[in-house]
Amino acid sequence: MRIIRKLRYGLRKRIKHWRRLFDKFAQFIADVLYDRRTTLVAKVLGAVLLPFSFMFLLIVKIRVWLYRKRLLYSQSLGCHVIVVGNITMGGTGKTPVAEYLARLLLAMGRKPAIISRGYKSKSESSYRKFLRWLTHSPDKPPKIVSDGERVLLDSEIAGDEPYMLAKNLKGVPVIVDKDRIKAGRYAIKRFGSDVLILDDGYQYLRLRSTLRMVLIDRNNPFGNYRLIPRGILREPLSHLDRASCIFLTKSNGTRNYELEQEIHSVNYGIQIVECCHQSCHLVSQGEAEILPLEILREKKVAIFCAIASPEGFEQFIASLGANIIYKKRYIDHHRFTNAELSSINERAKSADFLIATEKDAVRIASDFKFSIPFFYMRVRVQFLRNEHWVRHLLGEALAL
Repeated sequence: MRIIRKLRYGLRKRIKHWRRLFDKFAQFIADVLYDRRTTLVAKVLGAVLLPFSFMFLLIVKIRVWLYRKRLLYSQSLGCHVIVVGNITMGGTGKTPVAEYLARLLLAMGRKPAIISRGYKSKSESSYRKFLRWLTHSPDKPPKIVSDGERVLLDSEIAGDEPYMLAKNLKGVPVIVDKDRIKAGRYAIKRFGSDVLILDDGYQYLRLRSTLRMVLIDRNNPFGNYRLIPRGILREPLSHLDRASCIFLTKSNGTRNYELEQEIHSVNYGIQIVECCHQSCHLVSQGEAEILPLEILREKKVAIFCAIASPEGFEQFIASLGANIIYKKRYIDHHRFTNAELSSINERAKSADFLIATEKDAVRIASDFKFSIPFFYMRVRVQFLRNEHWVRHLLGEALAL
């Protein structure tokens, strides 16, 4: 028994070690894609990845061409579908915009449902899928994160963004499935939904859409203009011609005419809406306490995050007048272990506050307790220009 325990302990230790190495490598790759590193190794890796970027560009162009020529068909579900998406890797702020649109549709008397693929959510094992195929069993139904009244799944099973939307929205079902057509049918049949909001759905061409809202990060619109895996683009800029409306997110209120001209060169006449993701307040672990952001002024603050664009979060905390004494970054959607949280807690023990984003907070085990006050930032969309156009566009489309 002692030998077995030693073997188990050694195996767990080795798995943790390899997991740490993988996370460091993934973070390094992300830094190369976002051009955060300029070392010789990063430049060599970038050169190696460049041919694959051209291959991906060719595949994307062929796929879109096939749909445009109707050699591949988009399917209609008989109701309005509003797409919220982007042409870059994450970090544009889709979740608060999807929440805003859901609230707006509710106010218009509609019955919206949010459909998401549930990125990084726990999915069915390959073995179970094979077993179902072998026995001709029916497909599993979509995961219901919320029925509009209750949150039914946690973030690990549902995915971070669907769980956040379910937690913050009442009266709006949130459904997760990689097959968004199946999820949409389910929402219509079970909940009577008459408008579907497709979260992160700009590349999901199988489902015919009414409106396509494309979000662009004003601070880093297109990265180095390369496609994955050398850059952050999921599609070339020319594919913005499918968009119905452009949201410039993370704006500071100053217009970027050069960026607007670049967008209009691809999609002439498209309306551009400018907004920022406004941090409202701080929410404590367990949501027992809400504090104003001003409380961080001249306080010693420790921060950590696992989001695509951590710079904006870190700069915002600094802009509040906080003295950041410790910060830690993880790869986007990283699920924190208790050991990692304990390490953060130890390194941040001299801070007055420990701060994370709302997206990070949903990935912290509910039974883990920090020894210093821990809060996350609640964020909502604040429009700086052309909000009326969103309302007009929705009203006009839904009237058809």
